[in-house]
Amino acid sequence: MKALKWWLAVLSVAALPVHAADFKLGFINIERIYREAGVSVAIYKKLDKEFSSRRDELKKMETRAKDLESMLAKNSLSPDDRKRFEREYAGLDRDYRAKSRELAEDYNQRRNEEFAGVTERANRAVKEIAQRENYDLILQEAVYINPRFDLTPQVLKELDK
Repeated sequence: MKALKWWLAVLSVAALPVHAADFKLGFINIERIYREAGVSVAIYKKLDKEFSSRRDELKKMETRAKDLESMLAKNSLSPDDRKRFEREYAGLDRDYRAKSRELAEDYNQRRNEEFAGVTERANRAVKEIAQRENYDLILQEAVYINPRFDLTPQVLKELDK
């Protein structure tokens, strides 16, 4: 679908008459906006704080797993201890994988929820810039773009107001 949108944009630019020297083109890098806008940085800090306890729990599990690995590497363990540690390690590994997967899913869902507002605000800012400065076309994705067409700094400035 993205490829189709891109080709439609290219075809519409190519279909313009050669004498349309007043055609105004712009580009925004949405990934850069997600990284650099003040609201984006605040969202990442909020999410880090929200998910820090779950990350800390995973780190504790990692530490325990390393301890168990080093204990299992010793040849001096009794068969009963070895079996107990192996069971504990297998259970810990299973729990770690499940909790890690849940954390990733929950984090991505929350990030998407939070960034929906940023996307909406960025799109509004782009439309305001386009209308104010008479742009004919503003793209969000391109393989290459000349830096003179990049409106990302203007959008970042608008978002940080």
